Amino acid sequence: MDEFYSDGLHEECGVFGMYDLDGADVASTIYYGLFALQHRGQESCGIAVSDTEGPKGQVSSKKGMGLVNEVFDAESLDELKGNIGVGHVRYSTAGASNRQNVQPLVLNYVKGILMLAHNGNLVNAPELRKELEYSGAIFQTTIDSEVIAYHIARERLNTGTVEDAVKNAMRKLKGAYSLVISSPRKLIGARDPFGFRPLVIGKRDNSYMLASETCALDAVGAEFVRDVKPGEIVMLDKRGITSDESFCGLMKPARCIFEYIYFARPDSYVDGVSVYDSRIMAGKILAQMHPADADIVIGVPDSGNAAAMGFALESGIPYRVGFIKNSYVGRTFIKPKQSARESSVHIKLNALREVIQGKRVVMVDDSIVRGTTSGLIVKMLKDAGATEVHVRISSPPFLYPCYFGTDVPSCDQLIAHKHTVDQICKLIGADSLGYLDGERLPELIGGDTGYCEGCFSGHYPVEPPSEDIRGEYEK
Repeated sequence: MDEFYSDGLHEECGVFGMYDLDGADVASTIYYGLFALQHRGQESCGIAVSDTEGPKGQVSSKKGMGLVNEVFDAESLDELKGNIGVGHVRYSTAGASNRQNVQPLVLNYVKGILMLAHNGNLVNAPELRKELEYSGAIFQTTIDSEVIAYHIARERLNTGTVEDAVKNAMRKLKGAYSLVISSPRKLIGARDPFGFRPLVIGKRDNSYMLASETCALDAVGAEFVRDVKPGEIVMLDKRGITSDESFCGLMKPARCIFEYIYFARPDSYVDGVSVYDSRIMAGKILAQMHPADADIVIGVPDSGNAAAMGFALESGIPYRVGFIKNSYVGRTFIKPKQSARESSVHIKLNALREVIQGKRVVMVDDSIVRGTTSGLIVKMLKDAGATEVHVRISSPPFLYPCYFGTDVPSCDQLIAHKHTVDQICKLIGADSLGYLDGERLPELIGGDTGYCEGCFSGHYPVEPPSEDIRGEYEK
């Protein structure tokens, strides 16, 4: 469900890069691309651009805390002159929500400039950071993205091209990373060998783009070219698209299954799979596995809506809009104190009494993390006159934390780690509760088994860190 509530999940960022081969300024297009990716990070954002025909060390950038339309205006975009650049939207998990950690990062070094935006989390960030610190590196941030940038810059001193430097750095990186990097004359994209986080290539007229999701390409009128493959490094310059697939196929793909369940926008395609279709399928599976005698099906906006429609299609129970969402409450909203937490839910979401009253309701949501918010929403529905509330969740129970770019918290904060489904049902005040069966997750992506489900099963594609350092070395 929506991350505004304390019980929700957050994806940690979105990236967008562009190179206009005709020399036109790219900042405004990057702005609209980031606007389309706002759902991936609503805490801070930034854009950095340079001119491929100008001085090598000259970069224009603007970064700040807040939403894209709060940080940038027409005047500030006009000041960002350059035909190549990268942009970033960010959400931090804990402890490092400040301006110094806002991306993209800009490094000035002996070979010129490096602009970098990163989506994902490294599990070996502390080791890599210490290696750099003991050789004299001074860090300006607490994010692992700076570790990546330093390693690329260091490798560039010993290689002929920046893409070779990226390749050498990738040999050291463990975990999740989708990177958009701009050198003085090239736009580069790189994806970790597991493909945890999405990255796509787009083209519009004589310009190339890299983005976290296809919806960002749609927003700026660009044509989807293809996904960057897990382990691939792509170079976009005047030669067109060139690629290094040295790391492709080395690992079984482990795409984050929660991109399909919650994070990605429903109008996006992730690795060729429609996110909307995935959520419809999740709802259909829920109706098959956990039917309910009910009068209406409703979804918790926004991510629960498509799954609710799938449940309705499969069950024959009518789908209705059961909640009205206040779309104007951004992340700058001042939340009430914990004692008044319920009011924050009502400010963002309100049950439609005319639809709910006197009805047996199936309420579909994407997840239950701590359980507090689910209980408040069930109560909201019963206060609006629902006679029964049957909760259906379009993911399996969260039993373990995530270390790869999703802020699934530690086990002691996960309600499903300590309670049975029946106990959770009672705790949230529902009349019944059903989760998606983990064995049926492949059906969400066309039967493919190349996904990560570590937060459900505890089986991670990469060995997790020995201690939970996500708050300190976060993305």
